[in-house]
Amino acid sequence: MIREQSQHSPPKQHGRVHRAGNRIFKLREPSDRDGRQVAELVKRCPPLDINSLYANLLQCTHFSDTSILAEDGNGKPVGFIPAYRLPALPQTLFVWQVAVAPEVRGIGVGLSMLEALLERLVPRGVRFLETTISPRNAASQALFLKLFSRYRVAFTTRLLFSGNDHFGGKHDDEELYHAGPFFESVTPKTEEKS
Repeated sequence: MIREQSQHSPPKQHGRVHRAGNRIFKLREPSDRDGRQVAELVKRCPPLDINSLYANLLQCTHFSDTSILAEDGNGKPVGFIPAYRLPALPQTLFVWQVAVAPEVRGIGVGLSMLEALLERLVPRGVRFLETTISPRNAASQALFLKLFSRYRVAFTTRLLFSGNDHFGGKHDDEELYHAGPFFESVTPKTEEKS
C-alpha cells in the first residue's frame, strides 16, 4: 500500500472584499488549513449547533467551492458559511449554517458572505437556496429575509425536522426556507439612503 504524506491545500486566493466603515474583510473559499479555526469560530456563535472538528475539516475541503470564509485584516476567520448542492437537486444550494463572530455582528458580514456565494454559484447553475432556521432564531430569519428581499425572490417555509419527533425534545424545530429562482441577470437591490 502506498501512502501519500498529507499536504495542506493552499488558501484560495480569489475572493471578494467586504467593507464596513474602515474595516475590510476578505471573503474566500475555505481550505483544510481553516478547519480548526472554523470549529473555534462556530463554538463562539450560539445558538449554532457545534459540529466535530472532522466535520468542519470536510466542509472546508469537500465543500470548499460551495462554502465561504470571511477573514479580518489580520487573516483571522470571523465568518463562515458551509454550504453544498443537494445531490438529487444540484440547482439547489443548501446553507448549513451562518457563523459570524460576535465582535463583527451587525455590520453586514453575513449578508455579504451570502451574496458572494450567490455571485460565485449562480453562474454555475445554482437557482435555488435552502436553509433551515429554528423559529426562535430571529437573527437568522432577518438575515435570510433581507437576502431574499434584496434579490427579489419568492420563498416558502415548512417544518423539516420536528423538535419532538426528530430531536427527541432536545432541540428546537428546524423550518426549511426555500427561495428562488436566482438568475445571473438579477443583482441585489441596494438600500436607499435617507
